[in-house]
Amino acid sequence: MKKLLFIYNPQAGKGQVRPQLAAILDAFSKAGYLTSAWPTQGPGDATRVAAAIGRRYDRVVCCGGDGTLNEVVNGAAGFDNAAVTCVPKGTGNDFLKLFGPRFRELFYDLEALAAGPQRAFDLMDCNGKLGLDVVCAGVDARIAAGVHRYKDLRFVSGIGAYLLSLAEQVIFRGLCRPLTIRADGLDWQERQTAILCICNGRHYGGGFMPVPDAMPDDGVLDVLAVGEISRLTFFRLVGKYAQGLYRQYPQLITDWHGQSLSFSSPREITVVVDGEVMRGTRFTVRLSPLKINFFFPAGADYSPEF
Repeated sequence: MKKLLFIYNPQAGKGQVRPQLAAILDAFSKAGYLTSAWPTQGPGDATRVAAAIGRRYDRVVCCGGDGTLNEVVNGAAGFDNAAVTCVPKGTGNDFLKLFGPRFRELFYDLEALAAGPQRAFDLMDCNGKLGLDVVCAGVDARIAAGVHRYKDLRFVSGIGAYLLSLAEQVIFRGLCRPLTIRADGLDWQERQTAILCICNGRHYGGGFMPVPDAMPDDGVLDVLAVGEISRLTFFRLVGKYAQGLYRQYPQLITDWHGQSLSFSSPREITVVVDGEVMRGTRFTVRLSPLKINFFFPAGADYSPEF
């Protein structure tokens, strides 16, 4: 009998996973899987569990948000026998938006998910941290890091945390930081930089889709860089950037496509990998030699929509 490991964050979905656990496991059991469940105990636990026992299973299902998925991916990367997926219970679940606006409905159909196909997806390696979706290193990264901090405050909602972080970073701390980016065919020497975004998937930040035709299995990193701009230009540009219209602004947005790049700054910068925060002065992002087998609902499709 096929075996399935269900790793879930008990805090995800405002604690709604545990009451639904029996029904979720029953759906996979009816599909022919022998199921086991593991509630995460804290940060990094999903990585440790997936790495330690994931190879014993045919499929590893995580339940939570982008952070839980990222942890499982970091634990199960390179496994040739086990495929992973995510039942979305986070506030964002940005990677799953690859499958279209109905992604929650699709991935909640556990019968279709259990019977779905799998594909080998690329992984990004950022200083040893693996990512499946997006690496960002500009004001967008600093805003995302601030959201993590503000959302822990009492009486602050998710949108409130975003607006507070946006105001802090854009209005009070300044848009740009000096960056040098090194990649074949890209000349970016210690330029004031507002945004650096490296895409394997398509969505990040809750609603941004900077490269709408990015594919997680094409062996290419899609990179956008925005140099020094004013706050007024930022607010005029950000909506277009979020919609993936970068080709309309070649004078403001530089695009590059390849397998590896490095970037550095004379001062510490914030980098966010699939929602997880890193800090330092030198980073290299490359396609990892490892891949992740990812399975998705029968009938779902991740081709770009045009």
